[in-house]
Amino acid sequence: MLTHLPDLDAALCGLLATVLLAGIARGLSGFGTGMIVAPVASALYGPQVAIVIIVIIDSLPVLPVTLPALKHARWRQVLPVAAGLFVMLPFGIMILKSGDPVLLRWAISLAILVCAGALWSGWTWRGPRNAAVAAGIGGLAGLLGGIASIPGPPVILYWLASGLPAALLRANLLTLFFLSEFLSIGNLWVAGLFEPAPVMLGIVAAPAYFVGLWLGARLYGLGSEATYRRVTFGLIAAAAIMALPATEWFFRGAVALFGS
Repeated sequence: MLTHLPDLDAALCGLLATVLLAGIARGLSGFGTGMIVAPVASALYGPQVAIVIIVIIDSLPVLPVTLPALKHARWRQVLPVAAGLFVMLPFGIMILKSGDPVLLRWAISLAILVCAGALWSGWTWRGPRNAAVAAGIGGLAGLLGGIASIPGPPVILYWLASGLPAALLRANLLTLFFLSEFLSIGNLWVAGLFEPAPVMLGIVAAPAYFVGLWLGARLYGLGSEATYRRVTFGLIAAAAIMALPATEWFFRGAVALFGS
């Protein structure tokens, strides 16, 4: 594995900075990692590498933040969503593995912008609420999770409408993402995407993510939930716009300048 240790170049510096910011956002709001890291990592290394990086950084480093949340989560709300996610996640990974990288980058960035816009606007699910609907929401989350490791938006939009307190919403999200990590690891392994080079990138990026999580957890409670969400949405939108194939020239120049 050490033979695949990445060089400390501009691309890696850009990835580490992005991962650090994503960790802070995740520690503050309970979501945002995939939506911030996926477009940037996809632009730097390709969509298939990006999902491996996200799965690795979002596993062990999140335990100190996630474990306390498990006892506060409402499992009767989490489990139906997790069941739908379990069913559809392999189909998302199938699309990721066989899709054109440039088209996937467009799809990932645009999907993230749409999701972030819906979250920012305050739109929430107004339809029926039962186990079947929850499983359907989980299925959509699994599809997005398999393509770009962004299972959060559909579930957030669904749970926000239920009037859950912010602390409980955060606990539910952390718990669901914790479960989805194990499902993602197994499916990516079966799909043959856990190659040495992407795995080493994830391992190298994990400490930066851990530091970001720690900072976010320390800052949690010092401001309002609205402030945390504005910060997270701003980071999500910036990452998605900069990583669009149409703005790649600007993105590459910014990364090169940062890493110089």
